[in-house]
Amino acid sequence: MMDAAQVPTQPKLYHIVHGDRLPSIIAVAALMCDADMRSRNGSGTTIGMGTIKTRRMATELTSRPGLHVGECVPFYFCPRSVMLYVIHMANHPDLIFRGGQAPIVHLQADLHAVVAWAEQEGLRWAFTLSNAGSNYFEDRCDLKDLAQLDWDAIGATSWQTRKEGKQAEFLVEKRMPWSLVERIGVRSAATRQQVYSALTQCGHQPPVHVLPDWYY
Repeated sequence: MMDAAQVPTQPKLYHIVHGDRLPSIIAVAALMCDADMRSRNGSGTTIGMGTIKTRRMATELTSRPGLHVGECVPFYFCPRSVMLYVIHMANHPDLIFRGGQAPIVHLQADLHAVVAWAEQEGLRWAFTLSNAGSNYFEDRCDLKDLAQLDWDAIGATSWQTRKEGKQAEFLVEKRMPWSLVERIGVRSAATRQQVYSALTQCGHQPPVHVLPDWYY
């Protein structure tokens, strides 16, 4: 683990979605948690694993009693996540989506901005030291505990022996406003054009960058 001096000054958060989800996200001006998405008819491709999504609905956060993982919008602390690798390989038996990483987009936000917004709205937030979809993980709800994250693993491009630490998650209750998305990362110019098309009628238009280093 790193000490507090090594925690990034402005940690960033990354949420991955299929590009065809953007119109429905923009329509409600927010990223919504899975619990609320189940009651909506949002369009777009689901990229997660059904069994894990179901488990997250029933998994309660220790640091936030009564709040379940599936009632939160999840983020990673890095692009090029382990989950993106699973999507890229497209061979996991529980994976719903088999279309690879090309259409996946990264939505980047600033951790401190999200925390400030959530607290102003009276919404809870937390972060986990490993994968919040696993059968066991530890979670925290105090920013001073960011030093407990394995930042070396989070930033590593070779993570096979550091998988748990790299899968740490930030969770915010119910939703995160689209206005807090500060930039969008894509794998190709073709996907960038698709994102631009989705943003045409959107008041908040984050910059869209082709960032192949965020992909496998």
